[in-house]
Amino acid sequence: MKKVMIALSGGVDSSVAAHLLQETGFALCGGTLNLTGASTQDAAQAAERLSIPFYEFDEQDAFREQVIRPFAESYERGETPNPCIICNRRIKFGILLERALALGCDYVATGHYAKVQKDAATGRMLLYRAKDNKKDQTYMLYQLTQEQLAHALFPLGDYSKDEIRAIAAEIGLKNAQKPDSQDICFVPDGDYGTFLEAFQGKVYPPGDFVDEEGKFLGQHQGIIRYTVGQRKGLGIALGAPAFVLRKDAAQNQVVLGAEDRLFTKRVAACDVNWIAWEKPVDGTKVTAKTRYSQKEASAKIYATETGVMAEFEEPQRAPAPGQAMVFYDGDVVVGGGTIIAD
Repeated sequence: MKKVMIALSGGVDSSVAAHLLQETGFALCGGTLNLTGASTQDAAQAAERLSIPFYEFDEQDAFREQVIRPFAESYERGETPNPCIICNRRIKFGILLERALALGCDYVATGHYAKVQKDAATGRMLLYRAKDNKKDQTYMLYQLTQEQLAHALFPLGDYSKDEIRAIAAEIGLKNAQKPDSQDICFVPDGDYGTFLEAFQGKVYPPGDFVDEEGKFLGQHQGIIRYTVGQRKGLGIALGAPAFVLRKDAAQNQVVLGAEDRLFTKRVAACDVNWIAWEKPVDGTKVTAKTRYSQKEASAKIYATETGVMAEFEEPQRAPAPGQAMVFYDGDVVVGGGTIIAD
């Protein structure tokens, strides 16, 4: 009998994922990573309700150095990072998988909405989009390696969120209708600026808003408080709508301009991870998206010295350095990388 460690948070998704695995006949244990010092009581209670062994791993130091610090340093470079992607590779399917294997487990399972399957023809592990397109989380999982995918289970991949809530109610979970969290776990109030100043122990100084020719437009409140594509919260009136076009961390400048200047057909990325292939052929047709909530668009991809270049059929709005660009072939995740300035 295969043994699985289910990553428990105490929430609806991980609890139902555990229930489904039990129904399938896996030998199950629960595990949670204490990453922020918050209480893990909900996870422990979920394991008790499921009558499975429970393990808690204090990984606050690893989380701080492998996720939060790179997040902070990326913001300081003028980027807009996505820490959940880093966490999935380095922590959930990095450290937790190591702990699970050391305890004799064959797999780590999570409540992510995704699917994984081995390709009989190539022998590669493939990551597939979930049944519920609105909840699909493959964008957040594109950095997983072949080894990690080989030890990953996603029990919720063939279910919609409504179906999962119905199962939760059926098995008596009190939080069956609890809303999903939309926040980054270590910045629960969404105030990145205040968090980063506290974490880095520094104040990010005001600087200049400028136009594309370098003309002074006003003063910003610290470069970390802005992201490419932003319009609201700029605190500046120019007589016409203004958007953040880019950030120059070296000069401490935020460049503003009209919305049409945000669109581009060419988007470059580095730190590329290919799942479906070792390396794609230049000109391969894919669909791609440059933000989690974005709809995919048709593109062709080409290898570059730093990673990959996507050439889209239609201009894409505000691809932000630091965010992920993820490629699909139908429902299969081809791979992806971190967007860089072209």
